[in-house]
Amino acid sequence: MFRPFELFIGLRYSRSRRRNHFISFISLISMLGVALGVAALIVVLSVMNGFEQELRQRILGMTAHATVSNFDVRVEDWPRLAEQAATHPHVIGTAPYIEGEAIFRHGRILTGGMLYGVLPEREGQVSDVGRRMVAGRLEDLTDGGYGVVLGKALAEALGVGLGDAVDLMVPQANLTPAGLIPRLRRFRVVGVFEVGMYEYDRTQAFVHIRDAARLMDLGEAVSGVRLKLDDLYRAPQVSRDLVQTLDPGHFATDWTRRHANFFRAIRTEKTVMFIILAMIVGVAAFNIVSTLVMVVTDKQGDIAILRTLGASPASIMGVFIVQGVLIGVVGTLAGVAVGTLVAVNVETLVPLIERAVGFQFLPADVYYISELPSRVEVADIVQIAVLAFALSLLSTLYPAWRAARTEPAEALRYE
Repeated sequence: MFRPFELFIGLRYSRSRRRNHFISFISLISMLGVALGVAALIVVLSVMNGFEQELRQRILGMTAHATVSNFDVRVEDWPRLAEQAATHPHVIGTAPYIEGEAIFRHGRILTGGMLYGVLPEREGQVSDVGRRMVAGRLEDLTDGGYGVVLGKALAEALGVGLGDAVDLMVPQANLTPAGLIPRLRRFRVVGVFEVGMYEYDRTQAFVHIRDAARLMDLGEAVSGVRLKLDDLYRAPQVSRDLVQTLDPGHFATDWTRRHANFFRAIRTEKTVMFIILAMIVGVAAFNIVSTLVMVVTDKQGDIAILRTLGASPASIMGVFIVQGVLIGVVGTLAGVAVGTLVAVNVETLVPLIERAVGFQFLPADVYYISELPSRVEVADIVQIAVLAFALSLLSTLYPAWRAARTEPAEALRYE
């Protein structure tokens, strides 16, 4: 704990501007370096937090928290399976589904994608597609109506809108006297949805589950039952619990398995970015070392006088530690203020910059998300501030130790 003497002298040296303007300039550069590194860390980590949260919401808004099926991927009695799954206390919604690949054709335009058969009246229990409609309604899908709901990007790629006809072909084939003929059926576009995630908007389409079963020749069977949980982070535990209670031959999986590598890659990238950007703070901390070394050299006479007046080496160290810590604290606080301000308003600032330069930073056909989300976490700010302060404090030790070793006689010889 520093006494008032060390604190007073250290602050006095920090405010001094008369003797060496170059040292004052280097001190200012050190503060700005620390502030820049801290602000960059806060902004980048906040944006990555926003990406992770937005991706999780959008992915889990279109896919279930968990699914149950059997090893034949052909569930004959899905109401019973759904009833068994619903007995778990953390399951709050169930809905059957049929999943398969399909080719979509309109005129001469062909494109591939994923076809999902759903029950419109129950799909809202497990996904957000009904709330993402930009044209039509999910409830317009009816048994035998052969309607289809397309993702917005998929509809644009096919050049279709509400009421237009789209031919759907699936990998299964019919055996006829003329040979194998692919299963094909004409559907009418009854709705368009937009999730804001290009992967889904460009590749997914929904039809009534009975129409999908007829197209894929599944009879009364479905691919499985999707589940929604009251807490998505309980999905692994719920899946393990369901395996113990379901009929033999059935299994359960969850979103952490289906997207595990994806979210693990995001966390790894966040860690790597933290390490890389923390080096900016480290470089600024090294500037503090050079600043204090010059200060120590400049204050040789003052140090010698303080020593002859009875100041101990520890007191001399304290004086220069105060000066270095002050640079780190001011830089850290400035960086936290600027970084937090930018991170909170990044969703507003980026569109303004895009309009100013006439260039979109995140094209929807390249990136999962075309906007730049941000979520500021207090824990990240605290961690960054502590790191910056620790590096600043560490950077003061060598110059302060060097000042404490100054011999008064040698320092005053040439004064």
